[in-house]
Amino acid sequence: MTIQSILGAIVIGAIIGALGRLFLPGKQAIGWILTIVVGIVAALIGTAIAQNLGVATTPGIDWIELVMQVVLAVVGVALVSAIRGRSGKTRV
Repeated sequence: MTIQSILGAIVIGAIIGALGRLFLPGKQAIGWILTIVVGIVAALIGTAIAQNLGVATTPGIDWIELVMQVVLAVVGVALVSAIRGRSGKTRV
């Protein structure tokens, strides 16, 4: 892995994670670093699913892949927020 690919994953993860939090209603009990981590994981899993379905190699912007990544980020943010909320480690 190069520095560019690592930085690219962080930037894309931040965007996907932020979109996941934006589309999830209510207040989430997770910080911005955990949001980026959830976004990176959602982006990687969404890309893998899109490649297995054969929709990741379309010309132009891969909208289906992007939607998959954001949906996975919404689910991930909701799960992490629920787990952190149950453990009593909520942030104000």
